[in-house]
Amino acid sequence: MLSVLTQPNYPKAAIGLEKESVTAVGLQKEGRGNFGIKQAATVELPSNLLSPSFLEKNIANPKELGALLEEAVVSSGLHKQKNWSVSLPSNTARSAILTLENAASAKDESEEILDWKAEQSFGAPAAEMRITRYKIAPDKEGKTRYFATAVKLSVIDEYETIFETFGWKTGLILPRAVSEIKWLIGDSNKTDSLLISSQNDGFTAFLLRGGEPVVVRTVTCGIADRDDEIYRLLMFYNDRFADGHTENYLDKLLIIGKDLVPAKIKEISAEALGRALRILRPSDVGLNLPASSLSFDEVAAPAGLAALGFS
Repeated sequence: MLSVLTQPNYPKAAIGLEKESVTAVGLQKEGRGNFGIKQAATVELPSNLLSPSFLEKNIANPKELGALLEEAVVSSGLHKQKNWSVSLPSNTARSAILTLENAASAKDESEEILDWKAEQSFGAPAAEMRITRYKIAPDKEGKTRYFATAVKLSVIDEYETIFETFGWKTGLILPRAVSEIKWLIGDSNKTDSLLISSQNDGFTAFLLRGGEPVVVRTVTCGIADRDDEIYRLLMFYNDRFADGHTENYLDKLLIIGKDLVPAKIKEISAEALGRALRILRPSDVGLNLPASSLSFDEVAAPAGLAALGFS
């Protein structure tokens, strides 16, 4: 299990930032393992104000983004909230599974190896990134593995500078897709599950087994090529991970993104796997949405972080 997603004492409110919008969410507990939206508001962002990128500058006008961020918080009724978790656009970060080929002889040596592997995976010097690593189960050969996420320090500083102007404490800042994993972690069902989360230049996919990621894929593609890429991803799973055991097979799929069509992806899964995957609804993962215009695509990431406050 990812420790960052199970530790207690996180805020029960979160901000979700995307290229097109900013969302503020406060949750309430509604029975065991279920949550409801207590307060929420989404404000649209003008085009080109926020350009999510791992290497380049993200925010064109910090003052304008700050004003719209404040509008979302005030509209949601959460203006008195000072402690926040924050989900950033997936494009601002890179995630990977780092594997140690051999057991390191000392802690300092393993840190150096992990930093080197992170640099190879993320394409930037370790000293220029904020890297979070969480040890996960070893691979089939017993090799030590870590799930790692990296954000450039120059990029995270853009966002944190705005948060500081409001006097906010933002203890947990994660990219969108990692925030959305929360809705698949903790499932008592032993079968595999898959998250497909869209972003402005493709999608990010996480395959979970035993509550931990075993495959991380970020695919850059246009909308016209997305269906083919999802088909290839499912075929890869079928070739590499479908072992035939009833406790290890893919049957659940969580799709997040306005430009992803569940019915079409279900059809693709039937073609790739020989069976149609079950497309999860918000209520299936423990989030009860009010009968309003509130979109799961907009609230899934921040609500996932806010739910950690009830752990």
